[in-house]
This record gives sequence, C-alpha cells and structure tokens, in this order.
Amino acid sequence: MLDDVLTLVRENERFFVTTHLGPDGDALGSQIALARFLQKLGKQAAMVNSDEVGFNLDWMPGSGDVEVYDSSLDQQEALAEADVVFVLDTNDEERLGKLGGLVREATATTVLIDHHLQPEGWFDVEFIRDTAAATGELVYEMIDATDPSLIDAEIATALYTAIMTDTGSFRYSSVTPRLHRIVADILERGSIEPAPIHETIYDRKSMPGLRLLGRMLNRIRLRYDGQLGYSVVTQRMVEDTGASWDDKQGFVNYVLSIEGVKAALLFSEVDDGSKISFRSEADVRVDEWARNFGGGGHRNAAGAYVRRPTFEDVIEDVIDAAPRFIDFDDPYAPEEELSAEDEAYLETLLGSQSE
Repeated sequence: MLDDVLTLVRENERFFVTTHLGPDGDALGSQIALARFLQKLGKQAAMVNSDEVGFNLDWMPGSGDVEVYDSSLDQQEALAEADVVFVLDTNDEERLGKLGGLVREATATTVLIDHHLQPEGWFDVEFIRDTAAATGELVYEMIDATDPSLIDAEIATALYTAIMTDTGSFRYSSVTPRLHRIVADILERGSIEPAPIHETIYDRKSMPGLRLLGRMLNRIRLRYDGQLGYSVVTQRMVEDTGASWDDKQGFVNYVLSIEGVKAALLFSEVDDGSKISFRSEADVRVDEWARNFGGGGHRNAAGAYVRRPTFEDVIEDVIDAAPRFIDFDDPYAPEEELSAEDEAYLETLLGSQSE
C-alpha cells in the first residue's frame, strides 16, 4: 500500500489534498504535512476543504493556505487538473461535504490515507492501517520512506499536532513504544517544543466557548450507577452563548474525567438528530457501539451521526443500547427505563431558557 502511494508521488506533479468536515487536529495536521512534503519535492499541492479551519487550530503554520471550497475557477481547475487527489482521515464521501461528489467523480487517481475501518469502495488506492494512532502517523511514514530530512518545523508541528490530538495527548490504547519513537524523531528533526502546541490547542478558549462549556457541564448526567456519563450541546445553547460549534472540541473529555465513569457521550443537536462523540477508558471499547448507530472510529474514541424524530429520541436510544456494548460492573437490562429525573431533564432540555 505504501509503495503504491509513493510511486504515485514520484510519477505525478499535480496534487489535490482534502479532508473531512470540521477538520480536527489529525485531519488538518495530516493535510498540511502532506502538502508541504509534496511541495518540498517540487510538486504542486492544493489544500481545499469544505469547512474552514477552527478557532483552536488557526494558529498552525500553513493553515492560512488551506482554502474553503467556494467553487471558484481556481479551485475547480486545481481539482480538474490534478493527477492525484489525496483524501485524508475519512473514508466517507458524505464527510467531505460539498467536495464529496466532486472528488469521487474526479478523473484523478483518488488515494485514501486513513486509520478508520470499512472504507467506501470508490478509492483507487488505499493506504489504511486501523492500528495506526492517527492519520498523521501514516503521513510520517510516507515522508520517512522518502526523505526524513524534509521534516522541518512546519511539517513537524503539523505531524505532532495530528498525532497528539488523535491520541488524547498520548493516553489512548493506540499509543505504542514505536509511536513514541516516531514522535521523538518528529520533535528532533523539526526542533520544536511540544508544550506550546498543547497549550495553544487546549488552553486557548474564547469567552463564548467558556460560557458554552459551563452550560454543558451543568447538564452532565450519569447512568448505570455512575459508570456512563453524558451531556448535551443544543443549538439553543450555542446561540445563547454566542459560541461556535468549534468551541465544543474536547468537551466530551470533561465528562469522561468524572470519577467512576467508564464511557462518556456528548450529544450535539442538529436539525434532524444528533452528532455523538463517544469516549472511554483504555480498557473499554466504544467503537462497536458507535458503529451500531451508523458511525465508527477507534477503540476509545468514536463518533456517529444519528437521525431520529427528536433529539430526545437519539439520547434515549443510544443510552439504552449501552449495556450491549459496555461491560458495566452490575448487570443492567438494555430496556431499563430512564429515571424520572432524566425524563424531566429531556422534556425541558430544548425549551430551556437562557441562563
């Protein structure tokens, strides 16, 4: 797989690099690192996404060169004239947003670089390894196999951001001794310090984002004797606080940090259902749980987009299914009903007034 991708890199000159909606650290870091690597080889590499770079990542060197797709002539030409299109960190046409159908129908060779399972079947070449901690790890392997001396401060920052964010700051089960050696090589070759990157991503908050965090924390609920925690971010909460959807990055980890919680969920309200973030402790899997609701991901970090008649239906259905996928300390029947407190909470959730 890697050899096939490197052959395409050697034999072609024009590349188009894209990633999923709402690009996170792994998506954006992998995109910038790959594009800069190609450019250092003397290639043309356009970076175009359907969504803009979020507040917590707009500091990253190279992020200003990532264009938001607006169907401009230059962008259409970049895709039409590309020899190779790289799709990073997602294997789903829908997750590419407005670019999905255009990329799928492009005359270029489409290459998937990803660490998620069950890719759609329209890619021409795939470089996939689900045991990789991040897509950034696979991009590092491409560079390392070609010329590791090309890793400068910008590429190193992008790769470190990709790997650090997708491993929960190196605490997920995907972290191995080999990965730490890769990160050490990245830090050394780029002559960069990890602390400023971590601080910029996780410690820089907007005031509206903090207000939204407060609302989310106030809505945390526990189920299954405190072993499952969940909270919500509704459209009303975002509007009332003046926050953006980007501000909720990492919110689910606050729920997981509660003592005794094995698995955590964050339900984000959308027009026809909910986007759900699943997180868990190292020895607890949530990927199959997410997959059961049409999503996917990794052992300890997964996601799903669930359409139900109401937001409350999504919350109830997903929580009721938990015992089928999580081994709680005490047996609970999947059909266990919500407590009176939770029922009242859900009934008033969407109609709650500004605080």
